[in-house]
Amino acid sequence: MPFDRIDLKILDLLQHDATMPVARIADRVGLSQTPCWKRIQKHEEAGTIRGRVALLDPDAFGLGVTAFVSLEAAEHSAAWRSAFLIAVDEIEAIRDVYRMAGSYDYLLRVVVPDMPAFDRFYEALTSAVTLRKVESVFALERLRDRTTLPLGELQ
Repeated sequence: MPFDRIDLKILDLLQHDATMPVARIADRVGLSQTPCWKRIQKHEEAGTIRGRVALLDPDAFGLGVTAFVSLEAAEHSAAWRSAFLIAVDEIEAIRDVYRMAGSYDYLLRVVVPDMPAFDRFYEALTSAVTLRKVESVFALERLRDRTTLPLGELQ
């Protein structure tokens, strides 16, 4: 789907504050409300806008441990991949899953309250799927946590 300058402005405003009223968005991008709303609807229908959410502070809930877990698959079959995808969908602590190029096959971002919870995550994962290698590194401090995409690079 092609994006013009106005689409990019609308989407950038929404990704910074999805609660911004359409009237304010329209004013900021130089449109009237109806054409602005139609563009937003078009992006929702196309899946460009995947959803609108509230971003919660993990520390407010005692979720102070973030781990990045690198995995090497035991095998590279369709059956293993299917079992793996089912397992990671069922483990709530896993927030992000990436298939990687390089030394490891997958990278997980895991958020838990403490080390016993991380151990429960580890047990659940390794019980659900056979892995050749697992390596975990723990974040000491979150210095930046962005949820927005760099749309300014596209203009």
